[in-house]
Amino acid sequence: MISRDMQAKALKMAEKFPIVAVTGPRQSGKSTMLREMFKDYDYISLEDLDERDFAERDPRAFIRTHSDKVIIDEVQRVPTLFSYLQTHTDSVGKTGMYILSGSQNFLMMEKLGQSLAGRVALLNLLPFSHRELDSAGLLPESLDAEIFTGGYPRIFDKNIDPTDFYPNYIRTYVERDLRSIKNIGNLSLFIKFLKLCAGRIGQLLNESSLANECGISTPTVNAWLSVLEASFILYRLRPDFRNFNKRLVKTPKLYFYDTGLACSLLEINSANQLETHYARGSLFENLVINEFVKTSLNEGKEPKLSFWRDNVGHEVDLIQDSAGKTFAYEIKSGETFNQEFTDNLNFWGKLSNAPAEQKNVIYAGTKKMSLSEATVWPWKDLK
Repeated sequence: MISRDMQAKALKMAEKFPIVAVTGPRQSGKSTMLREMFKDYDYISLEDLDERDFAERDPRAFIRTHSDKVIIDEVQRVPTLFSYLQTHTDSVGKTGMYILSGSQNFLMMEKLGQSLAGRVALLNLLPFSHRELDSAGLLPESLDAEIFTGGYPRIFDKNIDPTDFYPNYIRTYVERDLRSIKNIGNLSLFIKFLKLCAGRIGQLLNESSLANECGISTPTVNAWLSVLEASFILYRLRPDFRNFNKRLVKTPKLYFYDTGLACSLLEINSANQLETHYARGSLFENLVINEFVKTSLNEGKEPKLSFWRDNVGHEVDLIQDSAGKTFAYEIKSGETFNQEFTDNLNFWGKLSNAPAEQKNVIYAGTKKMSLSEATVWPWKDLK
């Protein structure tokens, strides 16, 4: 098994809480990681109809049978179980009793918040990060190949071509998981919506435009976006609008949790096709921002990320709050550094009074440079 950066945090939380819950997209490696980490735990999957029926029909007997050191996978399948877990863990008073996992964040979070608040450590596991692939010696041979391949573990474990993996992944998600989260009648229209979202990676979210192009209402757009966020398909990056400039954009941007999935939705069929594709810059930006998201989540932290843009076009692609400081990143898909890459950073720096060490450029080149106004990082240093 490829080592996951989250393992240390999950083990630490199991020493402090009676329950640890790991959510994330389907096939992100949750079950594999947990079974490898907690080898002395029993493993139960509520995808198994017999186990699910047992948990639904007689939850007290189910808990009595699986009373300690148990991994319960796809736990959102039996939401009534959470209350019984609360009562049992409270009565026993031990840590590390249950490890829960599931692929539907909306359903799990709703029930966990209601029944297990204060008793559960929550972690989110995404597909492989650049750092994890690099540590395992599995990084694709080029930047375009990394964007195209994405990070889902099964691709690397079974040597599956992305063009075979992602269409089946999307089909399974739409036909299986989506129905259990929200009753969406027209699935083909939803897939069209999903593809339209992929075409807007890195752009300001315009609900009205999406609604008009897809032929749905604006409330439906927001409802469907919430579903896609809850199931770890995409996320909205919020704007930073702190008070040093009042003319700032307050609309979020759209990004996907996996660039390989986004490439499939954009009907990109090879890494070579990316070289001239209109979305290459946006997909590179998405890849870089995802690495920041994954680093935070693997440490058990909520990502403190945003972007900055004013109403006349000055923009910084990524703002990160860390250790009481604000760091700014311009993300450029060009392989050759251009001094213009720092223009927006310098404009932002004058407004925010940020020193040079808090301003950065991440680009598709290979050379690290320490400039007077910023540090320039090659994409391979994402780790």
